[in-house]
Amino acid sequence: MVFKKRDLGIIPSARFGRIIESEIRESMAVKSRLLKNRAEIVKIEKTVNLIVSAYKKGKKVVLFGNGGSAADAQHIAAELVGKFKMERKGLPALAFTVNTSILTSIGNDYDFGRVFARQVEALVGKGDVVIGISTSGNSINVIEGLKEAKRKGAKTIGFTGKRKSKMDYIADICIKVPSEDTPRIQEAHITIGHIICGIVESACY
Repeated sequence: MVFKKRDLGIIPSARFGRIIESEIRESMAVKSRLLKNRAEIVKIEKTVNLIVSAYKKGKKVVLFGNGGSAADAQHIAAELVGKFKMERKGLPALAFTVNTSILTSIGNDYDFGRVFARQVEALVGKGDVVIGISTSGNSINVIEGLKEAKRKGAKTIGFTGKRKSKMDYIADICIKVPSEDTPRIQEAHITIGHIICGIVESACY
């Protein structure tokens, strides 16, 4: 429903309050289901171990996704390069969503489905950790980026939702948020990202 400015005054403010409370409860419910899912907790644990091991070997973390997931990729990279909670040296991490000239040139000269794979081809090395974020688990450019990462000998991690997807069969570890609602999945993804960043920086310094 589209509200015109003149209509807003007739909407009871209590209705907004109920919507807000409902949204918060839904977000909490998804995280509660994730907390109870031992298999997903183990995957997060394995991801932390992979990243810590890679950093101790002088490797890097690379992340990518589309839309809100692109923002999550950049957010997690920023926490690693800058800091999460403690003062320490920067940890090498790249988000492949930030260089508009690279993204638009690859999209124009090749195909949008290749915007991450081409960067992986150029910048990812054996032993790096590559994280692809897709709420559906089927984003073509994310899937192609993960495939190329595997060809380069990198370890691959997928962040997605509960539905079975292409990412399930490609990523070495596929962390699945128990929801089919895109906003709820994204909220859990950044929570998982924060958990990983916090443990990784503590383990590395």
